[in-house]
Amino acid sequence: MTGDGRPTHGNPLPTRHVVVMGVSGAGKTTVARGISELTGLTFAEADEFHSEANVARMRSGVPLDDEARWPWLHDLAAWMAARHAEGVSTVLACSALKLSYRDLLRQGPPDLDFVHLDGPAEVIRERMSGRAGHYMPATLLDSQTAILEPLRPDESGVVLDVSLPPEQLVTAAVARLGLGTGTAVGGR
Repeated sequence: MTGDGRPTHGNPLPTRHVVVMGVSGAGKTTVARGISELTGLTFAEADEFHSEANVARMRSGVPLDDEARWPWLHDLAAWMAARHAEGVSTVLACSALKLSYRDLLRQGPPDLDFVHLDGPAEVIRERMSGRAGHYMPATLLDSQTAILEPLRPDESGVVLDVSLPPEQLVTAAVARLGLGTGTAVGGR
């Protein structure tokens, strides 16, 4: 986790909370880190919140079911809520594949925006096969794509084309969410 997103003096400023979502290999971590660096929002990688059992299951090529995901999602919502209570804004790299998962995450901080990195499975599969040291095998992409529920019109967020270079995705996310740069709350 990077940045602290804290106001420098006086009363806590309103916080902003962003989840960069999509299937594994879409570039969530890269984009979320970029948003953190550009805005000062505190970064967290949702994969680091998984239990050892969940990691072992995915490493062996078995997709997580909802029963395995619920405790993980509760932990993520609680982490964002705790940062909000501290006056700290956050950006989280998290798959958030289903509406029900996003609904649970929204139970954390009072306001939550999503950045959905979406695009052709071929582009994502190529990225997954080229990365080293990640426990999520490319074989699980199909299971993630099958359960993915895109952002609905009533959900706060933006959809960005995963084919764009990471720098463009970061600047587009910051601009379209009105986050500003160099401030933890984007002027809100």
